[in-house]
Amino acid sequence: MTTLQAREQTACSHGIRVCPIPTDAVRALQLGGPDANGRVPERVVSDGAGNPCRHCLCEVPKGAEMLILAHRPFRGLNPYAECGPIFLCGEPCAPWAGTGMPPVLATSPDYMLRGYDSNDRIVYGSGAVVARDDLATHARALLTQAKIAYVHVRSARNGCYQCRIDRA
Repeated sequence: MTTLQAREQTACSHGIRVCPIPTDAVRALQLGGPDANGRVPERVVSDGAGNPCRHCLCEVPKGAEMLILAHRPFRGLNPYAECGPIFLCGEPCAPWAGTGMPPVLATSPDYMLRGYDSNDRIVYGSGAVVARDDLATHARALLTQAKIAYVHVRSARNGCYQCRIDRA
């Protein structure tokens, strides 16, 4: 792990850390680099609602430029390596560096949590829709299982990737 990645994996309460998309990948996309589908991200203006940046883990402000792109939050390709749409701030933003759960995880009543093994494969039986206020507790419980290397937080309604949670 690089020093930059270590800084971006902010410690959350009680042994977990919420991890945004790494800055180097975000900067490449903001400069017009290709997304997971090999396309240049779309640039649009945020309407200020429901546009969570997966880097700063805050909503893209109303009137600000944002990117819409395909993202695959895995190291390589395998049958479990899902790809889907995400938003990013159009201009450089700081990576999430707070404690507790980030602002983007306070905008819905619940989220899907799913555990993955070290080969980026879903650990069957680990997926659940979890109430917003129980996210940290449920993520910690999943990460007590040796076979689970990390947890994805996804939208419970659309399945969109929000962020990753690791052991602290």
